[in-house]
Order: sequence, then structure tokens, then C-alpha cells
Amino acid sequence: MGAPIEVPALGPKGPYRSRNRLPISDVAGQPIAELSLVPPLFVSRAMAALHRAATPPTEERLAALARAGELFAAGTVAGLDADAYAHAVCRMSGTPLTGVRTAVESIRRSTALADRSAQAARPVGAVRDWRAPEARTGTAVWVRRGAVFAVQAAGNHPAVHALWPEALALGYRVAVRPSRREPLTPYRLVSALRAAGFGADQVVLLPTDHRTADTLLREADLGMVYGGQAVVDRYAADPTVLPAGPGRAKILVTADSDWRSHLDVIADSVSRDGGVGCVDATAVFVEGDPGPLAAALAERLATIADMPPEDERAILPVHPLAEARRLSDHLLARAAGTKAWLGGAGVVGDLGDGTATLRPAVHQLDGPYAEQAGTELPFPCVWVAPWTREAGVEVLRNSLVLTAITEDEELLDRLLAEPSISNLHIGGHPTHWMAPGVPHDAYLGEFLMRTKAVIRG
Repeated sequence: MGAPIEVPALGPKGPYRSRNRLPISDVAGQPIAELSLVPPLFVSRAMAALHRAATPPTEERLAALARAGELFAAGTVAGLDADAYAHAVCRMSGTPLTGVRTAVESIRRSTALADRSAQAARPVGAVRDWRAPEARTGTAVWVRRGAVFAVQAAGNHPAVHALWPEALALGYRVAVRPSRREPLTPYRLVSALRAAGFGADQVVLLPTDHRTADTLLREADLGMVYGGQAVVDRYAADPTVLPAGPGRAKILVTADSDWRSHLDVIADSVSRDGGVGCVDATAVFVEGDPGPLAAALAERLATIADMPPEDERAILPVHPLAEARRLSDHLLARAAGTKAWLGGAGVVGDLGDGTATLRPAVHQLDGPYAEQAGTELPFPCVWVAPWTREAGVEVLRNSLVLTAITEDEELLDRLLAEPSISNLHIGGHPTHWMAPGVPHDAYLGEFLMRTKAVIRG
């Protein structure tokens, strides 16, 4: 191991290395990075600089975003080339290398297509500029709700940083508070954005403690916060904050469909990227006996090997051994009374170096209303439950994604109409399917923008 990677704040006057530094260890407990934490005054001054700054022209922003994505994905940024960055993120977060590479490609693609994705949210009756010919007879113009957007990022997966660059495409100045679990991805991305042409008063990186994080949100016009259900509940009534909470992605298989022909999709939905993503399936509902599906799914997931995260073949997330044991014990307590097809004795895969994988778990529930079906854990853990027509849509609510393997069009109409199901995948499409221009949890532009009537001579 070399010297720890320095991760400074990136303020409006450039990199800032504070006296208050947070040591970050890798999954084996070895020092890997030092994160500079900034005080409230630094945050306030940085936010004030963002508010004072002018917005660059659209074409300049979009070209800089595309350049930044390529630099982020393949270049040397802040002293780290692409391979060194990916290896460091693996060791820091325990995310498998394949998952890091998938995230890198997602970020590269999202920056290249940021305008396409952002404009997909624009109402068909609105134009993007008051100078458009339509304004001579009166039209709607799509405008920002503010000027400064703050992001309190998550550290569960690097791909969370594929979304917020859309705000730059729309002309916002952006402040990012990185997760203290994995700050390297936003540091690399903000550094790449600056190297590509964005000014230091356009995008900043502000690592803080939890108390100071409130200053960031308070002094922005709009904010986005990642977290658990408590975070969602805290900000649910605040129109200036967009909470991004648990995914609770689900799969439904009705009696008119053969689950055997979709087993690959179901297993992939559960295990992709180690099961840590908000779009990875955590519950499967089966019309009829769920036992055969649970048994086949357990047999498939049991073949996944234990590997360190930087191994090319790694699939499972890796944690310090003590943390893995804590999560395993939590699962066993939560699963009390269920039928364990896999993981019934624990899910710790000891790698022998102070780290452990979190192995897959498959538990069968007695009925569709069992409370465990809403439990989301940061590894491939799935609850398989029977589903009935009487249970209907109710047990499928509060899902970021629902993959519905069914031929029942009336049921599909009801699922599409259910407000708490954010995304509906019909047929054999994995829960983690995403594409540029297609909303993830609605369009970010729906939150950042509004329409304003304009008529001119």
C-alpha cells in the first residue's frame, strides 16, 4: 500500500486541504484515503459563490459535460488513472470491479447524453428558450426553479453519480457532498468537470460532517438527499428537497407465465452488482406455490463464488469481517419464522484477510403480507412470497421498480396506475434495466424545472 489518497474539498478557489481530515480505510482496515472535512463557514462561502456565478451558454456546458465524461472514464484525473481509480474504489467500498466498471460507463454515457435525458422531461407544449418563434404568439418556456442545486450523495454504488450532471446540463450550479464511505467517485467526477471547462464557481465538492450537511441544503435553492426510510420521511413535506430512498424493487410472476423460462432474469435482478443497488430485486411474488421458484433461485445463487472485490470474477459485495457478521446476524433475526432456502445459517463468506463477502440469501414467506418482503439489505437477499388475486396491487406498492411477468393486461393497467410503483417492466426485463432518456424515479427535470408563460412581440 502506498500513501493514502488525498481527497480535498473542491471549493470556488480550488482544492482545499483542511486540518480536519477523516481517515478512510479499505475493507481490510488498511488506510486508503484521507478526506478533508470543511466547516460551515467554508460551505456558506462556497454556496454564496455559486449563487453569484453566471451560467455558461448551453452549448459550452454540453460540450464540457461530454469531455468530462470521457476524461472521467479513461483519463488520468487528480493523479489517478482509470485502473488505479477503479481498484481504489473496489478496496474502499467493497463494490466488485465489474460493478465499478459498469458505473463508470453509466457516468460516461450520462454526461454525453445529459441534454437528451434532461430535455426528455420537458413538456411537449414548452420551448427551451424565450427567443423561440413560438413565443411571438405565446407559449410555455421551460425554466429553472432556482440556480443552485445541492446533492447529498450515497456511497452504496458509484453509479449514483450518473444522475446529478443533468442539473449542469440544465444550467444549475451544483454542490456535491460526498459520502464518507466512498468519496473518490464524486471527487474524480468534479475534478474531471473542472478540467473539461466548468469553472470552480459552477461545481464544488464539499465533504462535511452530518451537522454541516444541513447548511448545504439550507443555502441551496433545491437539493437531493440519498438515504433510508428515515431520510424520506424527514424531507417528504419539503418541496425544495428530493429524497432518494430505498428501492424495494420487486418481481411478480402470475400463474399464466412460466417462471422457469425467466429464472435467468430473476436471478440477475437479485444479484447484479452484488445486490447493493436500489434497482436490485429484494422480493419475488409468485401466484401459486412459491417453493419451486425459491428452490431453483437458491440453487442458482449458491454457485456464486467468494472473491475479493478487485477480482475480475467478483460478484458479491465485500465488507470488513465484523461488519459482515453484524449484517448476517441482522438478517437471521429479521428472517425468524421464514423458510430458508439459502443463507439460513448466515451469509458470511470469510476471505481470510479480515474481510468477507455477503453471500446470497433466499427466504420463503408464508403469505403476501409478511413484513419481511419490504426489507432491503445491501447484498443479494430476496424474499419469495405467494401472491393472490385478493392481495392484488396492495402488496406490490412502494416499489422503485416492479417487473411483472404476466399476460394479464387488466392487472398491468392497475399496476401502471399505482402511484407508488415508480417503474413498471413488463415481461422478462430485469429490475435493474435503465437507459438514457428513460426516467429512473421520474425525471430529475420534473423537480428542477417548471413552465412559465411567455409572449413577446
